[in-house]
Amino acid sequence: MKKENIPNLLTLLRIALIPIFILLLSLNKDSLHFWAGLIFVFASLTDYLDGYLARKWQVVTNFGKFADPMADKLLVMSALILLVGLGFAPAWLVSIIICRELAVTGLRLLLVEQGGTVLAAAMPGKIKTFTQMLAIAFLLFHLSLLGQIFLYISLVFTIYSGYDYFKGSAFLFKDTFK
Repeated sequence: MKKENIPNLLTLLRIALIPIFILLLSLNKDSLHFWAGLIFVFASLTDYLDGYLARKWQVVTNFGKFADPMADKLLVMSALILLVGLGFAPAWLVSIIICRELAVTGLRLLLVEQGGTVLAAAMPGKIKTFTQMLAIAFLLFHLSLLGQIFLYISLVFTIYSGYDYFKGSAFLFKDTFK
């Protein structure tokens, strides 16, 4: 196997783990939350690893640019929605996170359509993702207090990073209300 394919294979592995993760949580048995948590942590680690390898080996691909952030969003959004269903996360908070993700994804598409460059994740967005993943893992492992603390920290970074992305792209909307 060529090393160029490894980051994309890690992304595909993360995507393949999502239905298993969803199934385990959907069965709603406390004993399965631990296994779902392990799958979530492993999948989250593949997110870091595939990006690290792609940059190190300079094998960034269009597939990776598309699939990697999509895999992250599918994993995190699935986890958050299921955590609401289990009563581990407040629906209003998860709604804000999901709305921000959709808005920023739309903004990225608009930037590409306008001939701009791909909007890379800035540090607040990276902190948002990291704290979301920590919150989800802690909640799945029934470490509720830590999970709730990181969930609210992630909410702050969700709002701030969303604002930051839109502020940096305000030029796209300059003629909107003339």
